[in-house]
Amino acid sequence: MNKANELKDTLNLPQTDFPMRANAVQREPERLKHWDEIGVYQLAQEKNANGDSFTLHDGPPFTNGDVHVGTALNKILKDTILRYKSVRGYRTPYVPGWDCHGLPIEHKVSKKLRKEKTDLDPVSIRKACSEFSASFIETQRAQFQRLGILADWEREYRTMNPGYEAEILRTFAKFVDQGLVYRSKKPVYWSIPCKTALAEAEIEYQKHVSPSVFVKFKLLDQDHESYVVIWTTTPWTLPANLAIAVHPREKYVEVMDVDIGYWVAEELSESLSSNFDFKKPVFGKSKTGEEISGWKTQHPFIDRESPILTADYVTMESGTGCVHIAPGHGLDDYLTGIENGLE
Repeated sequence: MNKANELKDTLNLPQTDFPMRANAVQREPERLKHWDEIGVYQLAQEKNANGDSFTLHDGPPFTNGDVHVGTALNKILKDTILRYKSVRGYRTPYVPGWDCHGLPIEHKVSKKLRKEKTDLDPVSIRKACSEFSASFIETQRAQFQRLGILADWEREYRTMNPGYEAEILRTFAKFVDQGLVYRSKKPVYWSIPCKTALAEAEIEYQKHVSPSVFVKFKLLDQDHESYVVIWTTTPWTLPANLAIAVHPREKYVEVMDVDIGYWVAEELSESLSSNFDFKKPVFGKSKTGEEISGWKTQHPFIDRESPILTADYVTMESGTGCVHIAPGHGLDDYLTGIENGLE
């Protein structure tokens, strides 16, 4: 025995059979098999059967492919929360589910069918989506179990189950009975290749340089030539302009250049004067947005009027403080149009 071993034997170290190396490739499947054999999820629920309930409302993942890093992180964090609550004595029932409807699944099936899709009727396409979704439920379940997620895997739900869909309809019927459902128009994002509406969460923005323009709207019924100046990064929406929005409590001022006046937000007037290369700007008396609300302007290239309205969402961060309103090109604009009876 060498001297190093002799010294080691003189130390009073704790003894454990816990392995010093993870060896996860071998041990993780063994651990998961053991948990399954003893029913660790059911044991935890029975142990805390009389405890307070802690229910985590889990938004189910789309069944449009393998579990990715984002889905895995989502499930692991939720599993961690439930385990913590369980060891604190809470009853933590967790029934996993899958979202079997929606654009992500339809998009994958469309790519898979390609040209064949144009020859299929809607029922056949729905069937293809259902089969595709069901196949990835099996895949994702196995992947979640491999991650060690504790759940009541025998009671899972699928949004395409007839019973689930029927319950959604029954709940919707209650909303109708209570007068909470109405029909209205609303501008939505539209996918040209997918031929369907898109939710805002499905929109991905790319970084790019937007063209922007300042546009002057001539004020009507004035004793001199005067304009309201708007700034927009979507000049292609100008043909749809129906009004100009100003903030009701912000101050606006007419900047005179020679004999022509330009109305902008007072807070932005000096910087705008330099941008417009005014020769000798003269700043007139300011008015609040509420005071100039109701003034009429002439659309710059269409024979119609654009009234000035007030809207609290108008900011002074950029532009002129005067926002061009095109109800057909944005939800805020649309709601402003409805509120003010624009047609």
